[in-house]
Amino acid sequence: MNNIIFEHPLNEKMRTWLRVEFLLNQLNTHCHFDDNNGLIFFHALSELLEIIERNDIKSDLVKELELQKQKLVLWSNIEGVDHDLLNDLIHQFDDFIAQFNAIGRLGQPLKDDRFITAIRQRLMIPGGCCSFDLPSFHLWLKISQERRYSQIENWLQHLSTLDKSLTCYMQLIRQLGEFKRFVYTNNFFQETNGDVNLIRIRISLDKNVYPQVSGHMTRYSIRFLALEDYDNVNSDGIEFELACC
Repeated sequence: MNNIIFEHPLNEKMRTWLRVEFLLNQLNTHCHFDDNNGLIFFHALSELLEIIERNDIKSDLVKELELQKQKLVLWSNIEGVDHDLLNDLIHQFDDFIAQFNAIGRLGQPLKDDRFITAIRQRLMIPGGCCSFDLPSFHLWLKISQERRYSQIENWLQHLSTLDKSLTCYMQLIRQLGEFKRFVYTNNFFQETNGDVNLIRIRISLDKNVYPQVSGHMTRYSIRFLALEDYDNVNSDGIEFELACC
């Protein structure tokens, strides 16, 4: 059965982590491009730098890594746990924290790069990256792929600690939630929980519905809506799975 997983953050920090994770995935997916689709990469890079500039991503993520590391240390005292796995995660978090502490402001070399800055400024203008607007970018797209890829890899290297640490952190968070089966009745579902950062909703693609979530860390509600109004899908009685992380 083909399923789709929807994720919804229940606090502002998790909302930021999901957005940063999404943009990093966009960068890694579209880092190899030709002269017809290069702006996809730079749109994602510009949006990521915008988030980094508006938030203290480095400090907040270090705090989260420290918090999760402390939890892992406590778990190591529980009988039957996989100590090798726990120790490996603890060492990974220690390495990430040390790497963050060794760098200055996150992404600063990218913010100072005149080539990237010129593109970011034009991205705010509809159609502002035409060849007559950015002749330097037009030329750059025509140089050899090997030379372009080398420069892109250098740019992404400045984000590698963020990318690897956030991937590890989000993987741990997602593994904290176990999927449980529920039935959606009366076109409404509500749940009261403790301290939850993220909910994950798994549902069959055949249902052709998506969730609309509202609420916060301790209480939230879910409604399922059809993709198009004319689909006229009866969502009542739909089975779905929910994981609270």
